[in-house]
Amino acid sequence: MMQLKMIPGAIALLAGFAFQSAALAADEPIQPIKPPANINLGMVELGKKLYFDPRLSKSGFISCNSCHNLSMGGTDNIPTSIGDKWQQGPINAPTVLNSSLNVAQFWDGRAADLKAQAGGPIANPGEMAFTHTLALGVLESIPGYVREFKQVFGKNKIDIDQVTLAIAEFEKTLVTPNSRFDQWLLGKKDALTADEQAGYKLFKDSGCVACHNGEAVGGNSFQKMGLVEPYKAASPAEGRSAVTGKDADRFNFKVPSLRNVALTYPYFHDGAVWDLKEAVQIMADIQLGQRLSEQEADDMTAYLESLTGEQPQIVLPILPPSRPDTPRPEVKS
Repeated sequence: MMQLKMIPGAIALLAGFAFQSAALAADEPIQPIKPPANINLGMVELGKKLYFDPRLSKSGFISCNSCHNLSMGGTDNIPTSIGDKWQQGPINAPTVLNSSLNVAQFWDGRAADLKAQAGGPIANPGEMAFTHTLALGVLESIPGYVREFKQVFGKNKIDIDQVTLAIAEFEKTLVTPNSRFDQWLLGKKDALTADEQAGYKLFKDSGCVACHNGEAVGGNSFQKMGLVEPYKAASPAEGRSAVTGKDADRFNFKVPSLRNVALTYPYFHDGAVWDLKEAVQIMADIQLGQRLSEQEADDMTAYLESLTGEQPQIVLPILPPSRPDTPRPEVKS
């Protein structure tokens, strides 16, 4: 078999290019998304099954993917999600894509990490409307799950920690690297158009990067919605104050990631705005006290559209079948 040998000069040239690309990216307030690391593949496969399994809901109809649809940018593209018995939730479903990069989970940050978040919707009466005990009963009645949990965790009994760990491990893989903007950051200067580059410059110069920075272009702080001018929300949610009990935290929400923002409409915590350009103009008004011209709004919107990365390529799991003694879903209204 022929082996390719690389001459020392070529090695030095490639190393120099990689170093130069890293240096270029390091000078920017936004960093390229890195692939996930230290992933337990067996746990990921189990977590993927659980993520898509509607039997973790009371109705047997709702799964994690119902509100965080991986075919739709990791969200559901409606203002607020629909839960058990067609209940409409109080807040827009944030995308699950790149959620491992968030400082905390949910708009108000009430879950510290993905594991803590994963158990919430299962037991929420307005979402999946089950209890952890009932969900475990379903899983324990399915021989395929019993075997797989034992293979992954080495225990004879399934518990909720295993369930949430597995779902979180799968969600860690849902990153979207290699957007055109990431390519530009890493030195491919023709990856962005002139308008998109102008939009990024405006994004920095106007102060957007004060909140929307880092790998996720957000997700790493809590800020008041309506900093300069009040925002009249269509949702009753009051944000971080529901967690801290502090009045100073009212209407403080986790800054959303702008990765894949072209896919995650409608926008804001109340899902009130469907058009990305309109969302850009509103944020400039109420957060920065700036009125963008039509060209500026167009340029910034074009830049934001360049943040769409490679979407996770998911092979739908084949779920282990229920048995005659598996608890039946409750579908009565």
